[in-house]
Amino acid sequence: MTTPNIDNKKSALLVMDFQAGIIGMLPNSEGLLTQAVNAISIARKQGIQVGHVRVAFEDSDYAAIPNTNKAFSAVAGSRRMQNDSPDSAFHKNVAPQAGDIVVRKTRFGAFSTTDLDKQLRERGITNLILAGISTSGVVLSTVRDAADRDYQLYVLADATADPDPEVHDVLIKKVLSKQAYVITTAEFADLISAA
Repeated sequence: MTTPNIDNKKSALLVMDFQAGIIGMLPNSEGLLTQAVNAISIARKQGIQVGHVRVAFEDSDYAAIPNTNKAFSAVAGSRRMQNDSPDSAFHKNVAPQAGDIVVRKTRFGAFSTTDLDKQLRERGITNLILAGISTSGVVLSTVRDAADRDYQLYVLADATADPDPEVHDVLIKKVLSKQAYVITTAEFADLISAA
């Protein structure tokens, strides 16, 4: 199946969980950051909306996490990723600029605990280009949720990573490609210029 061109007026690049506390989970993040910066630059030059998603918790968010939530009850217990901590701040290389969409989430996916869908719909955005850490967390959850919301999806394979490279490969090659077009940042540039 041919990958459709990307309509820059109806698209947003979402840069997800590029925060110190999450980037630090990767053994070598420099290449990933370079690709994310490149994708943001491509998007900005073509007039594509850029959005930033980060996980960060207020005290009330920790209190609202039930013990039944295996992943996030551990976060609540450790008080990791507090909203005002350096770990939850956007990495300086991919920090938001004026006019960017910025959302704070308290679960894996970019939609379930945010108003992201509303912000995208208000702008007429129907295509999402995703980059993020981790492939098995925010990327997988966001692809699943966004597909159910009928967005056309693209995942930037070289601007996405997981602490477990094998898991990343399986998700990119066998799972995400069922609901999203898996492309590289170079292909992203080509698909925009061809539109």
